[in-house]
Amino acid sequence: MAYKSSEEEINQLVTAFFQGQITRRRFIRCAARVGLSAALLHRIAPASFAAADSFLESSPVASNESPITQERVAYLQSKPYANTTINIMVLRSAVGDCVEYHAPRWEEETGAHVNITKVPIDTLHDEIFSDIDGPGQYDAYQTAAWFYGDFFTSEDPKIVEIAPLLKEAKFPYWDPDQFLPAMKRLYTWRGKLYGVLFDADAQILYYRKDVLGNLEFQDKFKGKMGYDLPNPPQSMKEMHDVATFFTGWDWNGDGKDDWGISLHAKVNEQGFFHFLTLAAPYVISPNNKHFYFNPEDMKPLINSEGHLRALEDYRKFLTNGPKEQIGWTLNQGWNLFLAGHAVLEPTWGDLPTFAQDRAHSSVQGRIGSTTIPGTDAAFNPVTGHWENYSLNRVGNTNGGSWHCVISNKSKQKEATYDFLAFMANKKNAFFNSTNGWTGVQPAMKYEYFPPVGTATIEAWEAQGWDKDDAIGYLGAYYSNLVLTEQEIYLRIPGAAEYWHELDVRISAVLSGEKDSKSALDDIHQKWEQITERHGREKQKKLYAESFGE
Repeated sequence: MAYKSSEEEINQLVTAFFQGQITRRRFIRCAARVGLSAALLHRIAPASFAAADSFLESSPVASNESPITQERVAYLQSKPYANTTINIMVLRSAVGDCVEYHAPRWEEETGAHVNITKVPIDTLHDEIFSDIDGPGQYDAYQTAAWFYGDFFTSEDPKIVEIAPLLKEAKFPYWDPDQFLPAMKRLYTWRGKLYGVLFDADAQILYYRKDVLGNLEFQDKFKGKMGYDLPNPPQSMKEMHDVATFFTGWDWNGDGKDDWGISLHAKVNEQGFFHFLTLAAPYVISPNNKHFYFNPEDMKPLINSEGHLRALEDYRKFLTNGPKEQIGWTLNQGWNLFLAGHAVLEPTWGDLPTFAQDRAHSSVQGRIGSTTIPGTDAAFNPVTGHWENYSLNRVGNTNGGSWHCVISNKSKQKEATYDFLAFMANKKNAFFNSTNGWTGVQPAMKYEYFPPVGTATIEAWEAQGWDKDDAIGYLGAYYSNLVLTEQEIYLRIPGAAEYWHELDVRISAVLSGEKDSKSALDDIHQKWEQITERHGREKQKKLYAESFGE
């Protein structure tokens, strides 16, 4: 029995190491304790981790990679992918533009060629799965995290596990151990890593700290609302009061009326994430982690009293911005805030990143960042009861967290991984996360300041960031990701279908075409149909797995 136990422990250690879940040093220490010889350890250890002693800060043959292994330098000198072409499908958006930006730099290093096809978000899911279940013309796809479940609907995954590729020191170096845990989860399935580092979406609240700190406005707010102007809002009530107070008058002094909030609520885009984010504290709580389905029977929870109150609140928020925002895409929503005409915006990290570009922003150095405000009560849709809290605050990883996965049908898996790992190399990943036009947010510890990570203020300032904007943004972004209560991401098969049905009906409420209760009841009915089509018991199992149960 002792031998079998040790064998199982060794297998678990090796698996965890190959998947990048533990460091090389910890692997060697633990493995030696259970009886692996030093010689065998060196044969087992993946070369990319074992290459720690052979890192170079840079090399003339790879000016766009840092750090780089000596094995990588030798490999590149042979132009390993000369006359090789890889085909990648990406989102027609900033994140797709970012992939396109890196392609010629990688081509110059390797001698390969990258064909990039850009697809709009409303057809991307269909395009990916039509190809991967059909001709397999593409080597990789830029996927949203909510597409993941559909890659695992058959016995054999439709995409490639990357642990075997990670152990090859000839590829560009990146370290999955640097992932923040909340983000790494979105790149994995059943504990195995399938995605290569790129994006890391979450929504927090951004605000004009100079406006909320204005003494004249503070006096005016207290006179009208009866309490001190919150800087920033901590509760949904405070957020509503602030948004209402700053709507409809010229608080920035340019002769035009301004707004309390800016939203990007266009249907068939990503506007539905506003609802998911703002609704979370009305439903998720210390006593309930289920936003979408009852785990016992996969019955939808979407038409609960908590979701209903949240949708009514979301509809009210929309009245504190221009009526056109119901049709605004992401950039249109951000532009109102960047131009100095809105006080609040709950959105992704693109906003403070774009704010650093003075050619398109008037608010650099004036951006405050905080987690999404909480509620004093949450409805537990599983038990059917409201529960009171002093402040129920909920974190999220809402968004696409766009990144590439490799098709199992690819005939150029190594070349494809080489390009994806090139973009994941620390030098390129840090560039991506600090420049607004890329659409990329920080996923790795080395992008955050101590004690979380190892980034320096000087490194962020070198990318054009205001010091206080960077400190506030990274602090709030991290705080959101480690809040005790989290809105767990939906990644089961059919997630794109579930969210589409939610999206179109939420939009109908915002436009006045439908009342909130009827819309949520309709979503409930549609979700039931999707679950039946995919198989209730199968969905129940995968839903539980998505929580690590």
